[in-house]
Amino acid sequence: MAQVALIAGASSGLGRAVAEKLAADGFIVYAGARSFASGKAAPEGCVPLVLDVTDHASVEAAVSFVLEREGRVDALVNCAARLTLGACEETSVEEFRQVMETNYVGLVRMTQAVLPAMRAQGAGRIVQFSSLNGLFGIPFQGAYIASKHAVEGFSDALALEVRRFGITVTVVSPGDCRGGSDVYRGHAAAATREKKSVYHFYYKAATEKIHRDETNGLAPEKVAAAVSKALRARHAPSRVVVAGFDQKIAVWLHDVLPGRLFRRVIEAYYAPKEFTR
Repeated sequence: MAQVALIAGASSGLGRAVAEKLAADGFIVYAGARSFASGKAAPEGCVPLVLDVTDHASVEAAVSFVLEREGRVDALVNCAARLTLGACEETSVEEFRQVMETNYVGLVRMTQAVLPAMRAQGAGRIVQFSSLNGLFGIPFQGAYIASKHAVEGFSDALALEVRRFGITVTVVSPGDCRGGSDVYRGHAAAATREKKSVYHFYYKAATEKIHRDETNGLAPEKVAAAVSKALRARHAPSRVVVAGFDQKIAVWLHDVLPGRLFRRVIEAYYAPKEFTR
């Protein structure tokens, strides 16, 4: 019997790639996103759902629709995300709130909405999209990084609570993927972009590096293939890291180096040379 998957944040990027891969691999896929309300085409082979993870009624309606049609939800994949760039000091509290509302609170809403059905059926797999930035920070992504650290903590606690119901939790941590930099640049804190900002020189160097890394990053399809493999595995992995060799080295360095030294390594990579002498 085909497995039923519900994808949040499936209109573009990694979410769309995951939806199309799961559909190609035989899942019945319900692809959710706000933009489907305005007529954007759904991922190939998927049933589109108008879904806003920041709206409780929208989440409940989407999950109810899937359950009414299929009677079950075998897999939930939380991909919905809002991205921003800016100095922690100059990113507004409201912008922090909006990022957390989508990336973390929205993920919690989706998870809570499917859990009763998964508990009743005695099985279910939940895939939470984090990031390498959920493991360590880099400059000028404070709001995004905070949200992904929240996802990490929530998912660890959730996994411990639901295992006895036959439900597994997998955290996916992608590195840089192609297509992400344009989204980052479109959600930058205005104050940090201005030359009068005390952070501007550092910000400009760091965002140029971020843009380059995203442009040369992994294809979203590689992340999608890893998610599909995790969902089809006999034993669901607790974490899947999908990243280039250099970024996997960064994860290893984070684990073995003293915190002060690791921060110097990150600073040397992103900051202008004048800042690291």
